[in-house]
Amino acid sequence: MEIAIVILNWNGLGMLQRYLPGVVASAAGFTGGGNDSAFVVVADNGSTDGSTEYLASEWSGVKVLPFDRNYGFTGGYNHALKQVEADYYILLNSDVDTPAGWIEPLAAFMEEHPDAGICQPKILADADRSHFEYAGACGGFIDRYGYPFCRGRILANIEADRGQYDEPIEIFWATGACLMIRSSLYHHLGGLDESFFAHMEEVDLCWRAKRLGYQVWCVPQSKVYHLGGGTLPQDSPHKLYLNYRNNLLMLRKNLPDNIRLARMMMRFTLDRTSALIFLLTGRWSSFKAVLRAHRDYRRMKKDIEVNDEQRGPLTGYYPHSIVLRYFLSRGRITFDRLDF
Repeated sequence: MEIAIVILNWNGLGMLQRYLPGVVASAAGFTGGGNDSAFVVVADNGSTDGSTEYLASEWSGVKVLPFDRNYGFTGGYNHALKQVEADYYILLNSDVDTPAGWIEPLAAFMEEHPDAGICQPKILADADRSHFEYAGACGGFIDRYGYPFCRGRILANIEADRGQYDEPIEIFWATGACLMIRSSLYHHLGGLDESFFAHMEEVDLCWRAKRLGYQVWCVPQSKVYHLGGGTLPQDSPHKLYLNYRNNLLMLRKNLPDNIRLARMMMRFTLDRTSALIFLLTGRWSSFKAVLRAHRDYRRMKKDIEVNDEQRGPLTGYYPHSIVLRYFLSRGRITFDRLDF
């Protein structure tokens, strides 16, 4: 078994200096058994901050794939993984602290569960290691209107990690901050959808894998610490735009024919409501971001390939509205109180 840990970098010199040593050390110390091995690749999306020079001078054992420009999260990984041969890929953000032994539980789980196509570790916050991290927590889920949430993080409510979610569980999506996937599955799916550029692309990837009958899992016996917000902060209007636009694209692609129209009409209503709230509360840039997301979705939807095939169950699907549950609880809802 050979595992490629692939980090996508764009002007992240500070993150590489801080976190890459731990990634390289954990890859070198990987003990899978036999001839198993792990190696690190950094794909650089046209950085101009000295990242490639740093890698060349300090990390001769790390394979560097320099690109001529920023292809985004989706295009960057697709370009990189066409050039990387391994049995498994781990897509890893550049701002993740990886303690010794984090790879072994993921690798063992995938080897022991041939129906698992994708998995992720427990993701804790690097800034506060007692709490889950926003982007992934302990496994991703999705509600009936396409809103993603996590075991340990529902919208803005982030739980402390008390060991309450330490059992492996089949989920709906794994976070792109740290995602392990069979290389054969990645290429069979055609990789990440490059029309997304960034955000929601891992949810779409996992949904497409599940439609083929593969499972997606969280394996909490592995844990890493994610800083988060390194490229776009949580309150960035551009991040808001990408999330709204890409969520609509994802729903159009993946919802079954018999429910697509009704679900998307409701989603349009919810988005318009949130846009109105942004307007009334003076968040003009956020209001414009939602309008632009819907405008660009209408322009792009004609090029989206719709596939109604569904071979596997949609485990990790929440049949109610997570937004409604969140507001009815005044933001205090936790994952273990949800009625699946």
